[in-house]
Amino acid sequence: MDGDTLYSIGELARRTGLTVKAIRFYSDRGIVAPTDRSPAGYRRYGIDAVARLDLVRTLRNLGLDLPTIRRVVDRELTLPEVAATHAEALAVQIGVLRLRHAVLTAVAERGLTAEETDLMHKLAQLSEDERRRLIEDFLDSAFGGLGAGSAFAGIRRSMTPETPGNADTEQVRAWVEWAELALDPDFRAGMRRTAEDHAAEQAHGGITVPRRDFAAAVRDQVGAALAAGIEPASHQADPIVATLAAHYAHILGRPDDTELRRLLLARLESGSDPRRDRYFQLLAVINGWPTPQNLTPAFAWSAQAVRARMEP
Repeated sequence: MDGDTLYSIGELARRTGLTVKAIRFYSDRGIVAPTDRSPAGYRRYGIDAVARLDLVRTLRNLGLDLPTIRRVVDRELTLPEVAATHAEALAVQIGVLRLRHAVLTAVAERGLTAEETDLMHKLAQLSEDERRRLIEDFLDSAFGGLGAGSAFAGIRRSMTPETPGNADTEQVRAWVEWAELALDPDFRAGMRRTAEDHAAEQAHGGITVPRRDFAAAVRDQVGAALAAGIEPASHQADPIVATLAAHYAHILGRPDDTELRRLLLARLESGSDPRRDRYFQLLAVINGWPTPQNLTPAFAWSAQAVRARMEP
């Protein structure tokens, strides 16, 4: 192709796929200036105008504003510099859209009221410092004063959401629901009771680290009974209750008596709150961990079984 060939706006439109109106618009703003004019005064453009217009169209499709595009085509700014700046801006916009999508999806799925929607929206928009303060406040309410220098510190870490800055929509939704749980006074009180149970077991057992195997014992003893459809009040459940009671008596260092069964029941009822399992499910989503096993059915079954044997 001859580099000296000049094109009218109509010819340039056919070559670039842009409209005559769009080319005239870019030309009037000095982004693609005419090389010459015909004797009748019509604008004529050189071959470089084709490349400039192709670049302009690409940059417009990427969302760049006209002043920035002009500086790029005039080589006042390099394209990598502009791309980096706009990529950062888009990342912020994407984050905002993820938050909106997460909130709207939750509102639709959970049938939230206007007040609940407002709270969810505020929780989704918390800054990093605000999220961190909420997390620390919740964990302090659960574990404060129970031995920060012991293995409780490890348990506390294992219950801490990481709130990643580049969270996807599912992580945002999980974070918002986690924050709602963390702000629930009743849930906080239940988590505190569970932590105090751990501390009491440690003190009675005369050991220096909190025992964390009680939930595993319940899971292991009750899992088969649940799978087999054994009723908690049936005679088939007797040996399971006896094993759980013996295990808890060993933890507390006391005999299996009426008071021990009362303590065991309280421990099982505390663990049967489905919000506890939900907490750890949300934590796994936020932190990218494997989905934890649901222990609520095993604790609920065990609590029913123990209660049935304590009734007159």
